[in-house]
Amino acid sequence: MSVTLDHISKNFGTKTLFEDVCITFNRNRYALTGPNGAGKSTLLRIIMKEEAPTKGSVIHPMRTSCLKQNIHEFKDYTTLNVVIMGNSRLWNALQERDRLYEQEMTDAVGMRLGEIEGIIAEEDGYMAESNAEVLLGGIEVPAAYFHKKLHEIPQDMQFRALLCQALFGDPQALFLDEPTNHLDMESISWLERFLHEYKGVLVVVSHDRHFLNAVATHIADIDYETVIIYPGNYDDMIVAKEAVRGRSEADAKSREKKIAQLQEFVAKFRSGTRASQVQSRLREIEKLQPQELKKSNIQRPYIRFIPSEKQPGKVILTCEHLAKGFDTLKVIKDFNIEIHRGDKIGVIGNNGRGKTTLLKCLAKALTPDHGKLEYGNNVIASHFPQNHEEYINKKEDITLFDWLKRKKPNIYDQEVRAVLGKMLFGGDDAFKKVGSLSGGETARLIIASMLLQEHNLLLLDEPNNHLDLEAVSALGWALEEYKGTCVCVSHDRDLIDRFAKKIIAFTADGIEYFDGPLEEYLLVNSPTGESTNKKVVTTR
Repeated sequence: MSVTLDHISKNFGTKTLFEDVCITFNRNRYALTGPNGAGKSTLLRIIMKEEAPTKGSVIHPMRTSCLKQNIHEFKDYTTLNVVIMGNSRLWNALQERDRLYEQEMTDAVGMRLGEIEGIIAEEDGYMAESNAEVLLGGIEVPAAYFHKKLHEIPQDMQFRALLCQALFGDPQALFLDEPTNHLDMESISWLERFLHEYKGVLVVVSHDRHFLNAVATHIADIDYETVIIYPGNYDDMIVAKEAVRGRSEADAKSREKKIAQLQEFVAKFRSGTRASQVQSRLREIEKLQPQELKKSNIQRPYIRFIPSEKQPGKVILTCEHLAKGFDTLKVIKDFNIEIHRGDKIGVIGNNGRGKTTLLKCLAKALTPDHGKLEYGNNVIASHFPQNHEEYINKKEDITLFDWLKRKKPNIYDQEVRAVLGKMLFGGDDAFKKVGSLSGGETARLIIASMLLQEHNLLLLDEPNNHLDLEAVSALGWALEEYKGTCVCVSHDRDLIDRFAKKIIAFTADGIEYFDGPLEEYLLVNSPTGESTNKKVVTTR
């Protein structure tokens, strides 16, 4: 059981993503990595035979499954049936059985029904609904949604149903593109456990570093116009990759030094009596000529948030009895907190419990229904919204350069270009139209605007969404080094681990404030955690 790529190449015009790739994915868990634009999703589609390579071929087992993104194709099926459709052989048999039972019973129909019942038994079809319910329950899709049509349930639950579809039916090879999107930390932990038990070939693309470290046994890294397999998880790959690159660069420098010495000898004795030695040195120079190192496509933005020179007071923000709801739904009830200068707070919790609502209230983008919210003296807030279109109007006919310049009047052009360059918009990229930007590019443009703005309080709602691993790492460093105050919503454990010293957790019982880092919060809230060590105040 394996997936083989035989001399795969993929070009878009003059751009080469990868060339002449020959690798085999065996029964291991592979993370497919590379920066945005490297070709991860393209290679995954080629592996799944959804996109043709420029040249080469792919061989994989009969029973394969992938995470689909085309929700609309399944909108009129019940959630349970959407999951069962993950086993196409079983689903086709069930559909044919239903059609045959509507026909007049003949010997031929009876014989065919017997064959179909055999297929259903082979595919464990009599337990299909039960198995689908286990998957949906594990990933926290409420039982009330099981028999509803897909378009009748919330969109994040629709994506979860498609993930369960990919996991259903014990496929021999499983291909997952960004499976942690729309999942909270509890659901991601469940997925990690499920994949640890999976016995087939797994190839996964994700921007969640913690998830990759928890799941991957190997890394398939797209770089240098090829795919290189590294044993171990993502962190192991980074160490190995830097070591290999370092050795290559050191070898190239050593060759250059030796060539310089030989050229000096040749120049000195070329016209003298040591012609044979000169020729020998020339041949040695030719052998030592280093091959040009292919350029790595890894690029890391440089993010450094510099707080305003206006020093705020000790108390940055105060909430007293804050409440916010929508129609009959009360999202936040009686929330109380006092945020102090220098606090670094991570906000975690399941989707739909009000994290974005809270952050919008803190940013004064939403008005609370009740209670008091006050900023301290000299507090200047900067808000990164989860919905990028609340900040950038993509229908506006404006370039990145002009949009960013508008954010800070009287700024010099070279300052705008410098910030764009730090966020990887070099050269003519500065004159792209904002409407043409991808999700990751849009996120980087919003961060670029925050680098220019004056602030001493950062309020960020899922800033890591759409960013690649290198950009998320740079963001984590920036928040850790920030000398101001920060409140950040994220499901990315690695990002929260990096900077947060306190936690606001949205739980089934209310909103909890924890005076300590994420790992400590998770420890004391685990089934084996010692409740006497908790520093939790329930605020709702």
